[in-house]
Amino acid sequence: MIEQYDVRSGRGPVTKVRSMSGGNQQKSIVAREIDRDPELLIAVQPTRGLDVGAIEYIHKQLVAQRDADKAVLLVSLELDEVMSVSDRILVMYEGEIVGEFRPEETTVEELGLYMAGAGRYKAQDERGWEVAQ
Repeated sequence: MIEQYDVRSGRGPVTKVRSMSGGNQQKSIVAREIDRDPELLIAVQPTRGLDVGAIEYIHKQLVAQRDADKAVLLVSLELDEVMSVSDRILVMYEGEIVGEFRPEETTVEELGLYMAGAGRYKAQDERGWEVAQ
């Protein structure tokens, strides 16, 4: 996993995670959790503090989990990350879900408006879910 996730540390596999840089701590946690092969992977700010290459790799890993029919819940403040990794986006405002979007049918600006409370559910889709219009 050290090689696969490019986790860098001064003493290799005997390094304690707490002594690693923040980015390498993050990569080691993502590696550990994906290696456990969970049915549900909850990823909260999975790329915070990582460089561009590591961010792309983590995104690919999350998408691979999704493509392997695993449930992936991504919680992120990075709207570009949400747009590039998600196949469905739920926006919360004041503790309530206020909109459901598909990334190919929305914009970062529209998501931002809903995040700020400017949007509310307006219609239902074929499943009966309320969705933003």
